Amino acid sequence: MNLRDLKYLVALAEHKHYGKAAAVCHVSQPTLSTQLRKLEDELGVPLVERGSRKVMLTHAGLEAATRARVIVAEIDELKEAARRARDPEAGTVRLGIFPTLGPYLLPHVIPGIRKRYPHLELLLVEEKSDELLNRLRDGRLDAALLALPVDDDSLHAEFLFEEPFLLAVSSKHPLAGRDHLDAEELSTQRLLLLEDGHCLRDQALAVCRMFGANEKSEFRATSLETLRQMVAADVGITLLPTLAVKPPVPRSDSIHLLDFKGPGRPSRRVGMVWRRSSAMNDFLDQLARQFKQLPDELLTLASEDRLPPAAVVAAPAVAAN
Repeated sequence: MNLRDLKYLVALAEHKHYGKAAAVCHVSQPTLSTQLRKLEDELGVPLVERGSRKVMLTHAGLEAATRARVIVAEIDELKEAARRARDPEAGTVRLGIFPTLGPYLLPHVIPGIRKRYPHLELLLVEEKSDELLNRLRDGRLDAALLALPVDDDSLHAEFLFEEPFLLAVSSKHPLAGRDHLDAEELSTQRLLLLEDGHCLRDQALAVCRMFGANEKSEFRATSLETLRQMVAADVGITLLPTLAVKPPVPRSDSIHLLDFKGPGRPSRRVGMVWRRSSAMNDFLDQLARQFKQLPDELLTLASEDRLPPAAVVAAPAVAAN
């Protein structure tokens, strides 16, 4: 048994396809298949169900893949610890981020990270939170940006910032004439939410439970942008994270934004999470500080954020002498 064969098994378990697993491992498909058969002979049990039209691991194969994933991750940690000792600010970091945060946060922080760590290769993975946690525990990610809290004693969670929620309504909605809303007033509203699996849905449901609001269950969106379009079309109202209405996201003259005042203002806490056993602990702590430097104005609703594009008037040009 060798590390190479364990990597083949892990790749097959992840991709469920001999060709894709072979491509990831940079070997031919016959080579991968042959080595897996040798691994089965050594273990004395079948790892893959033969004859099925799709790749399926046996119960023993699933257990072996789980253990192999841990072994491969530990070897990677060993190599990474040695490499970080030589150059702490270079190398590769695999960072996960969930879909309702990534497109809106990354444009504000990636330029600063590139400037601070010019030799760092940052590999970004956008997935739903549950999948990010699975990859983090398996060693397929080095860290992930997640909504807090994360209940796992094997993981360290570093708080980054708190992001308020805004209420987005159509410009035709009765609330479009207001700029603020007491959170308690949500009790009379029905909100459009994302489909199951998105942490933003869970966060919005928590707000609904807290203030007595209901879900408009006839429609569930697959993305935040779909929710935005549904609000613009006057199908319903929804909660949007503040970063999702900041440039470079374009303003819409069909959507009016309200922020919340009074006690219980709804928000979400965002943190960077990584394994306590990670060889990158010190560096990831430094990287987290880069995300903490987010300007305060990106987390508050300014008057210009409410204005439709036509209302944003450019400053008058100064006449040349």
